[in-house]
Amino acid sequence: MNSKFLGTGVALVTPFNTDLSVDHEALADIVNYNIDNGVEYLVICGTTGESVTITKDEKKAVIETISKTNDGRVPLVLGIGGNNTAVVIEEIKSTDLSGIDAILSVSPYYSKPTQEGVYQHFKAISEVCPVDIILYNVPGRTSKNMNVSTTLKLANDFKNIVAVKEAGNNMSQYLQLLKDKPEDFLIISGDDDLALSVALAGGSGVISVIGQAFPKEFSKMIRLGLKGNAKESYKIHYKLMDVVDYIFEENNPAGIKAVFAGLNLCADTVRLPVVSVSNELKQKINSFIENF
Repeated sequence: MNSKFLGTGVALVTPFNTDLSVDHEALADIVNYNIDNGVEYLVICGTTGESVTITKDEKKAVIETISKTNDGRVPLVLGIGGNNTAVVIEEIKSTDLSGIDAILSVSPYYSKPTQEGVYQHFKAISEVCPVDIILYNVPGRTSKNMNVSTTLKLANDFKNIVAVKEAGNNMSQYLQLLKDKPEDFLIISGDDDLALSVALAGGSGVISVIGQAFPKEFSKMIRLGLKGNAKESYKIHYKLMDVVDYIFEENNPAGIKAVFAGLNLCADTVRLPVVSVSNELKQKINSFIENF
């Protein structure tokens, strides 16, 4: 089993200055904050990193800042995905993946391909990708579920497809994957609210949004869950439950950036069409931080 991706990975935000430029100083601070507080790996330019509204040059610069700050301390996963297979392949071929341990590739969105189309998409990616691949199933954003049978077929057919970030918020689907997966294939939770339950059921951990704001507590919770310590891990889960709900109440990543603003780690600036959270939600988030 690929132990690089056991435990807590965090889907890093891309901090912006008030003029909407990338705040590389805040990004470096967030990277250090997470590594110093125990997360196992970092995910760059995923959905939470506002990957759809940053340019190619900005993405390259973000990778450079994170890689330099990380300095080899923890594994790095890079988001490279989309609904145009040829474009995804071209990005993989043209990206310097030295220092990148795996890519996180989302199931094709908007186009609503059949399960065979999803399989062929990832087959084509697998055949050109020089690093490991973590599949990403998030039907709430793609509008199309990647069925258990499709995930398992990909897991069995391609050695460099090593894991799935499952984010369908469907415990039944998690359990089916855990029941039938190849022994060395990782089932990683993409649902912060279900992450502990998945870990206790035999999953490999989480790629988390809220984890990057409370990395010490969240990563400890997941490590306890992986050891089967339900009693102690749920104590932490219950402390974090409200803020997990808050960050997804209006929009991700607006919610997590509001938390970071409350922690004085970065501004809550986001790029359109995403907007900052409402004042009402901001007050709830700040109240949680003050009482945590």
